[in-house]
Amino acid sequence: MKNLLREVLSNEVYPAMGCTEPVAVAFAAATAAKLLKGRTTSVLVRTDPGTYKNGLAVAIPNTGGRKGNLLAAAVGSVVRRPELGAELFKGLPAARLREASALAASGRARIEVDHSRAGLYISAEVRAGSDRAVCVLRGGHRSVASLTHNGRPVVKGGAGAMKRAPAYKKLLRGATLRDLFRAADGASPAELKYLKAGVEMNLAASAEGLKLRKVGYYVDDLIRRGYLRRDILSNAKLKAAAATDARMAGVPVPVMSSGESGNQGVVAVLVPWLVGKAFKVPERRILKSIALSHLVNSYIKVFTGELAPICGCAVAAGVGAAVAVVWQRSGPDRKKAALAVNTVISDIGGMLCDGAKSGCALKVASSADSAIRAAWMASNGEGITEEEGFIGRSAEETIKNISRISSAGMDKVDGIILEIMSAKRR
Repeated sequence: MKNLLREVLSNEVYPAMGCTEPVAVAFAAATAAKLLKGRTTSVLVRTDPGTYKNGLAVAIPNTGGRKGNLLAAAVGSVVRRPELGAELFKGLPAARLREASALAASGRARIEVDHSRAGLYISAEVRAGSDRAVCVLRGGHRSVASLTHNGRPVVKGGAGAMKRAPAYKKLLRGATLRDLFRAADGASPAELKYLKAGVEMNLAASAEGLKLRKVGYYVDDLIRRGYLRRDILSNAKLKAAAATDARMAGVPVPVMSSGESGNQGVVAVLVPWLVGKAFKVPERRILKSIALSHLVNSYIKVFTGELAPICGCAVAAGVGAAVAVVWQRSGPDRKKAALAVNTVISDIGGMLCDGAKSGCALKVASSADSAIRAAWMASNGEGITEEEGFIGRSAEETIKNISRISSAGMDKVDGIILEIMSAKRR
């Protein structure tokens, strides 16, 4: 477990501009297209249902508010800069946007959903005349599982650098809260500096989001009009929601992601930071608690999967934030941390994911609220126990229970949601 935090930060906590699923689609197309000579003549993308769902209604940065995985795929195939990673839409040239838009409008860019795929899966086939390349991502937004050029595997060099499924996920699956406490407490100065950069990034996104008349703005408006008090609960809700407003509207500002999700990064980072500052917790301790928040978020997602029928901001990032706040106040107290885990999951564990869109800001606000309330209760020895509902005998068991409910019990939910969303598109 020695390098667990380093691995999680390296693989799952990074700056992302725009929703991470369309970015991943663009990245796959760009990785394939970089191997080609000549202009892109066609692109075909196949994705798992979750990736398809998350890209249907979310705006893409620097496109004038246009939405969807189809345009993202076309952009990636003409920009051809996979080295930008999750910031591929940054500084998108107007000429490349026009080229991508024409490609999509002509029908030469297509996207299909592969209902047989579980977990994140993106296959991008890009052609430039008779020249053809295919990139497949599996198990992670930047995890290249295979890359071929004219039928030949590309092993290394340039856009073909391979990235295998990381072994740290096996370590996470076998971890306990005690292991995560130790990993977070051992954060290096360089890692703390990186975590602080994530705080500043997400606060900047929040400031941009408040300029929009969306969820964060109206929470703030309720405060200004005296219907809500300006306290840590309302402050965390409005700032987290505002950052999400900016992302989902396609405002070209990055956020620090968590578990390869920007919205989860907003919750995992901003809630512990704002609570810690409100209660005058030393900054070093706050930053270590944010490390713990990221670790818990990633730990939960090895069980629920990268893209689940239930909202990751609720059952993963919200839980991580709650555990982080408890750690700020009580240290590595497993009993209190378990109460926080149980209480958040009991509260908002059933929150459905119906894709990335502006309404995600509402879910982020609810997750922030639940995390702080649960953490305060747990810090005082109160919370939901195994006597109630699907709560387990330990935090780890509760997490596995909600994962089982999500993957097996809600097996048909994603398909029904996607069917409803796709019918509206048609």
